[in-house]
Amino acid sequence: MSSLAPGLYRRLTGITPDTGRDDPVAAAEPANGLRIVAAGALQSAGDEAVNAKTVLPWLISALGAPGWMIGLLVPIRESGSMLPQAALTGWVRARRRRTYVWVVGGLVQALAAAAMVLAAALARGTAAGVIVLVALTVFALGRSLTSIASKDVLGRTIPAGGRGRINGTATFVAGLVAVSVGLTVRVVGGADADVLVWLLAAAVIAWLLGAVVYAGVVEPPDDPAAPAASPPDAEDPWWRRSWSLLRSDPPFRNFVIVRGLLLVSALSPPFVTAMAAGVDDSMTGGLGPFLIASGLAALLGGRLAGRLADRSSRWLMSAGAAASSAVIAVFLAVLAIPGARAQALIYPAVYLLLAFTHVGVRVARKTYVVDMAEGDLRTEYVAVSNTAMGAILLATGAVSSGLAALGPQVALGFLAVLGLVGVVLARRLPEVG
Repeated sequence: MSSLAPGLYRRLTGITPDTGRDDPVAAAEPANGLRIVAAGALQSAGDEAVNAKTVLPWLISALGAPGWMIGLLVPIRESGSMLPQAALTGWVRARRRRTYVWVVGGLVQALAAAAMVLAAALARGTAAGVIVLVALTVFALGRSLTSIASKDVLGRTIPAGGRGRINGTATFVAGLVAVSVGLTVRVVGGADADVLVWLLAAAVIAWLLGAVVYAGVVEPPDDPAAPAASPPDAEDPWWRRSWSLLRSDPPFRNFVIVRGLLLVSALSPPFVTAMAAGVDDSMTGGLGPFLIASGLAALLGGRLAGRLADRSSRWLMSAGAAASSAVIAVFLAVLAIPGARAQALIYPAVYLLLAFTHVGVRVARKTYVVDMAEGDLRTEYVAVSNTAMGAILLATGAVSSGLAALGPQVALGFLAVLGLVGVVLARRLPEVG
């Protein structure tokens, strides 16, 4: 199998590895890359089955839990996986093998999904909803560990210039998984509680397999922080280290600001979906086309975004935000045409375009932060930026949700303006990688 890895790795990612050096990590690059992509695909399968925007709302409704619980799903899932990361940095840095951090995070997510299976199979009403919410909180904590570790391991095992293509290939495979899950749910019927039990059980298996696959990644025996840019004093409290890093490191601080402004591609699609909900279900096909559109965007954009990110992740962030803002502007202009709002096909098409641009922004910013630094400083960058983003996401989401009370078009216009500001500031970031 090891003899087949370089060829398969080259075909899948387009990277020709330098395996001739007397370096065990360099020699293991093809196998490492394949393991990272495979574990990412299994992770994506689990994510689709525990999706806080689609599957879990159906589960809450099918179990007869109170409707107000649905409003807590996305905030718990998104912010819950980001906010703890700076606090977890010290524990992560104390681990020599960051691969095991990912494995622990994967197992935590498997256990959380198993708790949801039990809730769906044995409980009903408020009790079932509470179990799901608590399990989702634990799931988010596990996800914060895999988020920190994945970028750290990628930086330790894949040379700069290939990391974007690894991210892009993983996104491509994730898109294939998302389309498959979306089609399966649409054909079988995703609103039935028994179907959701089996879907969640499949997520447990996916996370367990992902942990097994990822555990085989070969890391260097030691990867000290870059001597010219050491992380803040490890003895300080995490919040003081985080604030010190943001205050004293202008390039990193500017990256965090730009990343916050690029939320246009992440926060605008739900408003499009909400607007489509007012159109005849028989014309839109319900939720199915949006699930499939999300997967298609990853399939079409994943590998392209990876190649572009390796050339210039800074440029791709800027271009993705500009494209998102442009799509929203055209969408709002079309809606101003009499009778256009009743045209059901507009909404899945706009959702697909926004999801496509989000793929580029997401791959670009993940590649950029990995290429910014080495060693423990990279760990610090990833964790602090994600914790900051958790807070920014809550604030931006609150503002856009408040504006949505005036109409979803107002919220979309606000996000488009944020994106344009992000385009300007992203162009001022330094090139990395």
